[in-house]
Amino acid sequence: MFDTLSDRLANTFKTLRGKGRLSEADIDGAAREIRIALLEADVALPVVRAFIANVKERARGAEVSKALNPSQQVIKIVNEELVGILGGETRRLRFAKQPPTVIMLAGLQGAGKTTLAGKLGRWLKSQGHSPLLVACDLQRPNAVNQLSVVAERAGVAVYAPQPGNGVGDPVQVAKDSIEYAKTKVHDVVVVDTAGRLGIDQELMRQAADIRDAVSPDEILFVVDAMIGQDAVNTAEAFRDGVGFDGVVLSKLDGDARGGAALSIAHVTGRQIMFASNGEKLDDFDAFHPDRMASRILGMGDVLSLIEKAEQTFSQEEAAKMASKLASSKGKDFTLDDFLAQMEQVRKMGSISKLLGMLPGMAQMKDQINSIDERDVDRTAAIIKSMTPAERHEPTIINGSRRARIAKGSGVEVSAVKSLVERFFEARKMMSRMAQGGGMPGMPGIPGMGGGPGRQKKQVKQAKGKRKSGNPMKRKAEEQAAAVRREQAAAGGAFGLPAGAQDKDFELPDEFKKFMG
Repeated sequence: MFDTLSDRLANTFKTLRGKGRLSEADIDGAAREIRIALLEADVALPVVRAFIANVKERARGAEVSKALNPSQQVIKIVNEELVGILGGETRRLRFAKQPPTVIMLAGLQGAGKTTLAGKLGRWLKSQGHSPLLVACDLQRPNAVNQLSVVAERAGVAVYAPQPGNGVGDPVQVAKDSIEYAKTKVHDVVVVDTAGRLGIDQELMRQAADIRDAVSPDEILFVVDAMIGQDAVNTAEAFRDGVGFDGVVLSKLDGDARGGAALSIAHVTGRQIMFASNGEKLDDFDAFHPDRMASRILGMGDVLSLIEKAEQTFSQEEAAKMASKLASSKGKDFTLDDFLAQMEQVRKMGSISKLLGMLPGMAQMKDQINSIDERDVDRTAAIIKSMTPAERHEPTIINGSRRARIAKGSGVEVSAVKSLVERFFEARKMMSRMAQGGGMPGMPGIPGMGGGPGRQKKQVKQAKGKRKSGNPMKRKAEEQAAAVRREQAAAGGAFGLPAGAQDKDFELPDEFKKFMG
């Protein structure tokens, strides 16, 4: 969603790099480009004005003029201001002192409230809570059935006593759900309310009645991040009519301009708390303004990547794999282990999204987008077409075995051969790294092993003294060498002159001290 904005900002900062000092014209030019980038991203005009004013004021201050690298200081200022308009610090859910905690979802029809209720329920369950989803959208056709299906997929309980489709009182359902949650020992209640195609009095009255009936601890306004500036207008109307405590952005994985996300927190004064960035129930997480600003500026999001890895990989499995790789040349690491690791990475989500979280990958956007996610499935199919013996010892895979595996997995024989060869290379590299040897062919990196310390020292062969090409000069050198040889033969130890070894000879005091 923020690709266009990221590209424009990257081009703006590129013009600043390499300048030892920034003039007024440089700052004004950069501010103008940033303003155009934000307006093209559909950021609200008041937000753009406030943002540019703060950036220009700070860029003209001492923190840039006295900086060793002014362009990096400007990038730092833009990053901090982006974090500011996105809400500043991460806002956490407020839980009731006496369970259950009631969370009410509000928003327009089509914003994704019902699906988001399931995602929020799954997220709360992963945090150790016991959520209950309540179906209070009794107007939209099949809304109750949709919530029941989503709750089942998320593995959480649902309270849906009314069939919906225009039948039932949503206010009474919401009120009864609190007692039901207490009886069934659910510590969080997520109330899914009805929406409308636009703001009207009936929608506001029903939302207000449900609010008064359940006294929610948190009212979350769900907004479609793809509807542009209308999202800000709708948020202001809900804030004034019903009130809400936080914002949830849905459909953040779309390709529309994402200015609403940058505007809504600044305009409404309510922070963005969660973001949904995909269709799967796992594509949902807490919103971190600093991480989102880092992504927009193309700096990646390593913290989110680490969190995903920690949720997916267990410490025991990681230690087990590390010990296998640290064995002699990693021979204990088999294709079964490789397949298990690949499936674990797949659980973390799309390969393209994972690579996009790495710093510097914004410059390789086209290559990342061209990645075929099905390659992982093809690789898994090839490995699963092998016998247990072949997975354990791939060296036994000959021509006839390759033909059988290719036929079983529906690929060419060359694909099987390529996979086995790549596996051996990858195993060798990972084993080298696990043993502290660094990556093969790479120079030593501090803390990563490898480098000159692990390479055999090559002793340079001493070259003989070169002779001059001038015949007269060469003859003089040969005569001098002959004289030195005669003196050495006539002298004693250390080539001392003749007669220097008699009994009266003594070393100087400095040499006596040195020799002990």
